[in-house]
Amino acid sequence: MHKALATAAITLALTTSAITHAEEKSTRDKAVDYRQSAMTLIGANFKPMGAMVKGELAYDPAVFARHAKDLGAVASIDILRGFPEDSEGDNSDAKAEIWLEWEDFKSKMSDMQRETAALAKVAATDDKAAIKKQFGKTAETCKACHKKFKE
Repeated sequence: MHKALATAAITLALTTSAITHAEEKSTRDKAVDYRQSAMTLIGANFKPMGAMVKGELAYDPAVFARHAKDLGAVASIDILRGFPEDSEGDNSDAKAEIWLEWEDFKSKMSDMQRETAALAKVAATDDKAAIKKQFGKTAETCKACHKKFKE
């Protein structure tokens, strides 16, 4: 009886451990989720500003400034943490070139962070010409990285 009970307890413990392990996300999946979440927030703030700059959406200086501030805040986090080696593949648009050309990727990320911070500052001034110019510079940093490093 004790042997059967011990065997059942061990089997239950091993099964529970295996199920718990299977339910946990891998480090790779967590990294992909992290960077995709950051990029989703970047897009959620960037797109309405782009629509305002293009005249597709009525320009509202307070809304634009809020999006620019939030964009700068999101861009200031350590997004590179979401790109550990070997985290390309399924469910990711990241090209392998990121890790082959890591210094260039880091430089492009730094450019984006610098320009989003500048956009937040300019957006607070309500100088539409300066805002449009800085928005263009910021957009170029995104395009440069996506062109080279995104599928």
